[in-house]
Amino acid sequence: MMDRFWTGKKVFVTGHTGFKGSWLCAVLKHRGAEVTGYSLPASTTPNLSECLSLDMTTVTGDITSPAAIAEALSVHKPDIVFHLAAQALVRDSYRDPLGTFFTNAYGTAALLDAARNSPSVKAIINITTDKVYENKESSKGYAEDDPLGGYDAYSASKACSEIITASYRDSFLKPLSKRIATARAGNVIGGGDWSAERIVPDLIRSITSGQQPVLRNPNAIRPWQHVLEPLYGYILLAEKLWENEQFSGAWNFGQTVNQGVTVGELAARLIREWGDLPQFAYDKGEQPHETQTLLLNSDKAVRLLGWSSRLSFDETLSWTRDWYRAFYGGDDMRAFTFAQIKQYEQLEVNRLG
Repeated sequence: MMDRFWTGKKVFVTGHTGFKGSWLCAVLKHRGAEVTGYSLPASTTPNLSECLSLDMTTVTGDITSPAAIAEALSVHKPDIVFHLAAQALVRDSYRDPLGTFFTNAYGTAALLDAARNSPSVKAIINITTDKVYENKESSKGYAEDDPLGGYDAYSASKACSEIITASYRDSFLKPLSKRIATARAGNVIGGGDWSAERIVPDLIRSITSGQQPVLRNPNAIRPWQHVLEPLYGYILLAEKLWENEQFSGAWNFGQTVNQGVTVGELAARLIREWGDLPQFAYDKGEQPHETQTLLLNSDKAVRLLGWSSRLSFDETLSWTRDWYRAFYGGDDMRAFTFAQIKQYEQLEVNRLG
């Protein structure tokens, strides 16, 4: 990836106030892009968006408002769109399934319809999830051509988003020479996530408050990866998509090393590395259904994009721990975050020799 590609590119990021959206905007700014964010206000205090205070244009708006999205695209005239705005929590989808489908399915259609009518937009990356697959609790990683599905409303709504994307691609966007791809990543962790009912934020809250951590599903296996891993995959995919329509379609960006670490192992390691803290306890109450085993096959991205994971699980956990320690230690988190971005990019320089 060359910085000159992004220098001066106008990029529109939906969901820019979220965890992944904030990191993506930071990387894009680092690479020289002119970034406009479109989102509702951040849902947590603290939040990464406020920690970073990036020099970028922001628009407060709902992804389910076609008129507002169309106006934002008309005013800011982006070249590339990254769509991350979503209801992103499985457990929230049990509390509000209709709202989850409305945001994740209708919201995708609203964005894509605005993009098809925007003369400036040339490439779109729709960020979905590894949970779009019909999960059979297999230890074999799911590949892009495996069937879509979804037990819970979050997973099903994201599978709907994939189908909607394919429909818009074939029916509307391709005839207009607009290129679109979807990107599916595993469970991402990293500094700056304070979402409710996610394992790392829950652990950090327990650790920093001196309370005993409680796990709901310690035996669940996930392909943990640092947030920068898939983001650099999305960026590389956008570059390739800009050049050639053949990169349209679905792409997996899952961990390519250290696949299959349990929630319990992650929790034990993070607690141990933080310091002298009590071991976690189990929440034995009744819980909504969650997939036990979920792994991705990212061979397509490795083979055709030259993308692969750069951080081991140990490094992923250490980078995450270091970010939160710096935050609670009062460090300049904008500077710290950009230092991790530069450190990550240096890994690729070292790899290529």
